[in-house]
Amino acid sequence: MALNNPAFNNPAFQDPRAVQTYPGGPQAAGIGGPGQFSSAQRMGADVAAQAQMEGMYAAPAAGARETDRMTVEDTVVKTVSLFAILVATAVVGWVWTMSPVAETGAPTILPWIIGGLVGFVLSMVIIFTSRKKVRPALIFAYAAAEGLFVGGISAFFEMLFPGIVMQATLGTLAVVGVTLALFASGKVRASKRATKIFMIAMIGYLVFSLLNVGLMFFGVLPEGAMFGLHSSVEIMGIPLGVIIGVLVVLMAAYSLVLDFDQIQQGVRNGAPRQYGWLGGFGIMVTVVWLYVEILRIIAIVRSSN
Repeated sequence: MALNNPAFNNPAFQDPRAVQTYPGGPQAAGIGGPGQFSSAQRMGADVAAQAQMEGMYAAPAAGARETDRMTVEDTVVKTVSLFAILVATAVVGWVWTMSPVAETGAPTILPWIIGGLVGFVLSMVIIFTSRKKVRPALIFAYAAAEGLFVGGISAFFEMLFPGIVMQATLGTLAVVGVTLALFASGKVRASKRATKIFMIAMIGYLVFSLLNVGLMFFGVLPEGAMFGLHSSVEIMGIPLGVIIGVLVVLMAAYSLVLDFDQIQQGVRNGAPRQYGWLGGFGIMVTVVWLYVEILRIIAIVRSSN
């Protein structure tokens, strides 16, 4: 069972034996079952397998297109294409949000709301249907919806705190870059103990967030507390939101480590090439979460000054 990003809650990223059930796998080809062949047939099969292996070593390295299997390189290409869609629709969300400012002096939050709701629904559909079939079209639609959400919320915060979007973008790129470099070098790896701590922290954060939203909705918190408990409570002069935000950023960074680890597992399992789209989707979920949290941390700091 996956203890991380639900996008990777799929046998392709978890069960080393899952490749047996994929098209072209040993079971799919009708070979490899116990007692299926005589000793002579097994000897012939071993010779054929040895010859095939020697041929594979002699031949040029095959990529995802030739093998129809998931590779890290192909997953990177798919992830970049998804973020290209997100950036394109983020521009639309930004322009849409700012369009009424000239007339009313206030931005619209429609792109923020529509993108967030549609993105959430699509993410649930993708997660719960991917065990049977990966549908790239739904993942493209999710990237487009997330772009509207990111563009809308970014424009809204930019009006309140000029320059905040550039700060949050650079912060997000820095966290993703450092995490990827540490993972690629082997200095950071996922562990069962760290993952359990991560899950406990995630549950605690979700409970706190729901409590915060409830207090804001019912007007329990003091007036002017833009971020609820995040900005109205201080510990040693530091807004609670900043302390929690830093912890959440660390959680998001570890979630990225889990995402990278699951993608590697999918490659080792010989998952079909289309699962690269699911890997890109999982990374996008984490990166958008990371960006929003960094955006909020900066906003809390700037609003408290």
